[in-house]
Amino acid sequence: MTEAPAAPAPSQGRARRRTARIVTVVGLLAAWVVITGVVTLMLFLGSSRETVIAGHDAVVRPTLSQYAVVEPGAILPDVRVPIDSPVGVDVRLGKTEAATTEELVSRYAFIASQPDAQIEKVTGLVTDMAVSAALRGAVAGAVPVALWLLLGARRRRELVRGVVSRRGLASGVVLVVAVGLIWQPWDGDDVTTGETQDADDTWITLADFLGPEVPLPAEAASLELRSDVTTTQSRRLIESAVSTYDTSLTFYSEAVDKVDDLELREPEDDETVVVFVTDRHDNIGMDPVARAIGDAAGATAVFDGGDDTSTGQPWEAFSLDSVQRAFSDYDRWSVIGNHDHGDFVGDYLGDLGWTRLDGSVVDGPGDSTLMGTDDPRSSGLGNWRDEPGLTFDEVRDRITEDACASEERINTLLVHDASLGRGALEEGVSTS
Repeated sequence: MTEAPAAPAPSQGRARRRTARIVTVVGLLAAWVVITGVVTLMLFLGSSRETVIAGHDAVVRPTLSQYAVVEPGAILPDVRVPIDSPVGVDVRLGKTEAATTEELVSRYAFIASQPDAQIEKVTGLVTDMAVSAALRGAVAGAVPVALWLLLGARRRRELVRGVVSRRGLASGVVLVVAVGLIWQPWDGDDVTTGETQDADDTWITLADFLGPEVPLPAEAASLELRSDVTTTQSRRLIESAVSTYDTSLTFYSEAVDKVDDLELREPEDDETVVVFVTDRHDNIGMDPVARAIGDAAGATAVFDGGDDTSTGQPWEAFSLDSVQRAFSDYDRWSVIGNHDHGDFVGDYLGDLGWTRLDGSVVDGPGDSTLMGTDDPRSSGLGNWRDEPGLTFDEVRDRITEDACASEERINTLLVHDASLGRGALEEGVSTS
């Protein structure tokens, strides 16, 4: 007569159950990490953002190429530059308001000489896409884990038996076929599409393209152009862009270097220095110069007197991005000028954190009082927007009346045109 096997000790049973729980938890975490990673990568690489870059409507897409690629369209060749990041970016430029190709190329070169604001904008968009993809991927990875836990062991065994049955296998085949019909992976692009052509294109350095007779700045050494029929017919435009880039970079860099030679008055402990910028008209090259002067003078705030653009259109956002980058850590106040037509400029600066003056009294730098309003020759009339058609003189009279009626004495009146504030100044002097 054989003896029955001895029952496992209680401590051994607890150890096995504990080990099983640990294995289950590790397995579920591993499944969540893998699913999250795969879904995040798919969503990220399939993401895009529409924005305005270099005066164009643009679409920004992340890639894994470790290059920043700019596709300007049919007239100019694609450009790429290597970046020190595992994530690359593809910027496809669309509609622009440039009147001529020469004007467009000149703008590219000028922006390229001060590219940091546009780089930060694209970096922010790629970061936003990465965060969005990661959040959605984490949720997608949690769904099967949650279902596993909610079903329980008994229901999971029932489902497994159902899947391996004849009916389960048939249902699985039908599901796979349905997904395939919806996805249709065999329905690829036509052989004449740009993606297929891209595979046959080669990239050449800017130095090889222009030849040894055209001197290049050191910053352009890593720049590459797509070699195709468009490239070979654009050599003169590219040469012009290189010349404009080099001239702009040299001129404004030298201006920044000379700031240290300026004899500036040092502020007292109870004084606040404010930089005043106005009538920039898309001249982003002056922004680092203005910032350097402000830093040398001990400034902590900036007044923007308007006319940051020439037309007030969204394609000029590069100018606003540039002044924002130059003074992002200053206290900032702004009005818009007569060339900043429409609401875009003022609203854009407001979204970037600038305090928009609307005819009311606000706290200014250094515990001062500040008042200002937009130029009436644009569409912005401060808090008088509900009264369209006001003339320049009528707005000037309103400012004078409101400034003089203020219970607090106005220290600073910020306007684009000095004539708008002349009446208030004269009244203030006569009553002081």
